[in-house]
Amino acid sequence: MYPTPIAENRVVLRDAVPGGRYWSMVVKRGYTLRLTDRDGGGNAAVLLFNPHNPLERYSMADTLKGQHVSRLQRGNMLFSDMGRTMFSIVGDTVGWHDPIGGITDADMILKQYGEATFQDHWNDFYRNGRELFLIELGKWGLGKRDLVPNINFFSKVVVGDDGGMNYVPENSQAGDSVDLRAESDTLVVLNTAPHPMVPGSTYAPSPVDLMIYRSAPVADDDYCLHHSPENARAYANTLIANCQG
Repeated sequence: MYPTPIAENRVVLRDAVPGGRYWSMVVKRGYTLRLTDRDGGGNAAVLLFNPHNPLERYSMADTLKGQHVSRLQRGNMLFSDMGRTMFSIVGDTVGWHDPIGGITDADMILKQYGEATFQDHWNDFYRNGRELFLIELGKWGLGKRDLVPNINFFSKVVVGDDGGMNYVPENSQAGDSVDLRAESDTLVVLNTAPHPMVPGSTYAPSPVDLMIYRSAPVADDDYCLHHSPENARAYANTLIANCQG
């Protein structure tokens, strides 16, 4: 039953991202990244890039169109804009992760929560998703042009019959987690700013815990691989790209 306990000799990293902060790292092929919503109601906004060629990155359009979905869950793969698999969602206790809601910017935070500057509040000042992404992207030589549609893990947005987007509170509970198996070396850029559609006037972003562990070999009957024909094709493209190691 998921989440599967991971033997300590397979774990290579444990880390935590406080609410309203950022993190990035290259997760190499053959390893799995587990994200855990520590307190419930968290949001982990994520961008993905090929660290060897950052022009290749996660594509919301290809991921959703290719798998005929408007949400992400176990069985889905995260496709790049070159038709390859970056991550497979191999474990998930949430059942719905938002790929369409986007991120906050400074004006949105000011309008919803008011102002809290570093000069007045030190490390408790209010931060927005766009700013946090740009700070972390800059560490890898990336910038504004690399702000593409992101994934919001642990958050849920539904689209009504009228085409309106609606945020669903309490989608993720304390301890919920999602496991992302890297099928290619992938640069993960993450921030924990509030979801842009979360209600309320109190700025209280939640922390997200991280674990990276060695993946088990991909089995012939792997659930993600056989979840759709599109997944199988993207995975085959990935094997070709990685055929030389």
